[in-house]
Amino acid sequence: MPSDDRQPQSTARRAPAFALAAGLSLLGLAFTAAPAAADFRLCNNTSSRVGIALGYKDAEGWVTEGWWNIPARNCETLLRGNLIARYYYIYALDYDRGGEWSGQAFMCSRDKEFTIRGTENCLARGYDRTGFFEVDTGEQRAWTVQLTETSDSKQQQVPIPGMPNTPGASGLPSGAPAGPKP
Repeated sequence: MPSDDRQPQSTARRAPAFALAAGLSLLGLAFTAAPAAADFRLCNNTSSRVGIALGYKDAEGWVTEGWWNIPARNCETLLRGNLIARYYYIYALDYDRGGEWSGQAFMCSRDKEFTIRGTENCLARGYDRTGFFEVDTGEQRAWTVQLTETSDSKQQQVPIPGMPNTPGASGLPSGAPAGPKP
């Protein structure tokens, strides 16, 4: 007949093993659980390939960059990490059907890959002067812009009650620009 000493001893041996297994499981979760990405992304929800140029203000001043070539129905991270500004600016070209997504914020760009510091005297410095549309992130840490087809945007162009509309704005919610202008 087993002694009463064996029962507690057996439980005592299982407790450290259970604690070790639970600790390893939690440790595994700590290494596999990644924090949410805080990036500036753009999703091309059109049936065309698009080219994207981005304008923003960093610690050194205004900068424009391009081109990101995004296939139809795909997303791309344009800036990695927490957003450092409230406003970002986008210019997009529809490579397959022609047209563009543009706005009234004029910045420098060029036809080939570029990073340009400053927004003044674009033409005198040998760059194109391009109208970008404004994206108000509301000082969020992460933001995704959704580009849509022209037919998709007709419903979105109705101003939303209570939402401020800036001069020259399309009346769309931030980050949801109208389809390309032919």
